[in-house]
Amino acid sequence: MNFCFNIGVNLFLPEEQMEAWALEEKVDLKDRRLVIAGEPQSFPLVSAVYFEKLDSGEDEQALLGRVKTTAQLVELKVEQMGESAIIGETAYRVQPGYVITVEPSMKAEPKPPSISEADLLAAFILDKL
Repeated sequence: MNFCFNIGVNLFLPEEQMEAWALEEKVDLKDRRLVIAGEPQSFPLVSAVYFEKLDSGEDEQALLGRVKTTAQLVELKVEQMGESAIIGETAYRVQPGYVITVEPSMKAEPKPPSISEADLLAAFILDKL
């Protein structure tokens, strides 16, 4: 018996990369959506940050290596400015960017078991750009 789950895949794209692609006219940001040049579909974007380094304090919230949206930062009471984020007495180095959500197509092809959803999404986006 085969089961098929059609769940969207989230991918973090650094702001720096998005700006580079926009300057090369490979993508455009319209109404909080990513539009890839020459492609009919667009993808929803949500502002987010990637917690890449602990500057001071202890990672009590287990944020290192994780991505949090702006709404989640508000819930956690994180103060974020540029590439810095502070929660309580803990300071982090963050990478601003976006979370892009790609919904599977209705004609989704089965993927080899060794390839993750994130790898497939990254390959799709890089192929288009």
